[in-house]
Amino acid sequence: MRLVVTGASGFIGSALCPRLLEQGHTLTLFTRGSPRDASSGVKRWQHWTPGVLRQWDVELDGADGVINLAGEPIAEKKWSHTQRQLLIKSRVAATQSLVQACAKAKHKPKFLINASAIGYYGARDDEEISEDEPPGDDFLSQLCRDWEEEAKKAEALGMRVVRLRTGIVLGHGGGALMKMVEPFKYFLGGPIGSGKQWMSWIHLEDQARLILHVMENQQASGPINATAPNPVRNKEFSQALGRVLRRPCWVPVPGFALRLGLGDMAEMLLTGQRVIPATAQRLGFTFDFPNLPEALQACMPL
Repeated sequence: MRLVVTGASGFIGSALCPRLLEQGHTLTLFTRGSPRDASSGVKRWQHWTPGVLRQWDVELDGADGVINLAGEPIAEKKWSHTQRQLLIKSRVAATQSLVQACAKAKHKPKFLINASAIGYYGARDDEEISEDEPPGDDFLSQLCRDWEEEAKKAEALGMRVVRLRTGIVLGHGGGALMKMVEPFKYFLGGPIGSGKQWMSWIHLEDQARLILHVMENQQASGPINATAPNPVRNKEFSQALGRVLRRPCWVPVPGFALRLGLGDMAEMLLTGQRVIPATAQRLGFTFDFPNLPEALQACMPL
């Protein structure tokens, strides 16, 4: 297939694109960062500014599908007004630009796999969350909702649209895990806040495999939770990470300290969601890493 991939130089995109190439697909990669090795099968690199509409319909015309992974990292900086606008632009405006370009293409792509996040659901305490649950009402929930609404507009063009609600992605060399590991290196690791909040995670390998699975499965559409089937509480996650790193897990991070340092973003860490990948499992996807200890061990060396 001929595919267009945005966010190709990001954490997930960098794991996905080599797999697409191994399968013989031809790629056009949209990226804001510096392109990596343009291996055989990469048609071209296209630098882009999300939210700025250009003649991308030329690239999309005749493409079999679009995989949209673009988005400013959610936890890189404090959520100032400027940062919030950047988070919105890099997701909502970027998706809007892609769908508009698809509408202009003479031969439209057949599908759009659009990134989203489990932040869509908001804080839910101990409730098990499948794809049928409504959105929350905080900033991150509204961001995901607006993001998905732009992706859904591609359905009116006759495209199959998958909205992939991803949890915490665990992998070597980047992502959230690298930040979690740092305190443990200095024997300062421990749970966050009460430690009772749920963490819904997925190994990077399974994330990439799930994207391939829904790309090839014509029955896959709508929201799909990209999370492992066994979420854990933050205290259990911290203890498991300590065991893998051979470090103690004994220094809890107080909630008030996080709120002082991170502002509103702290709530994302102090609350959580117990998300279940009901649709992925119904579609026949099997996880290579369904359990946390094995997933963390596979991320080593860190």
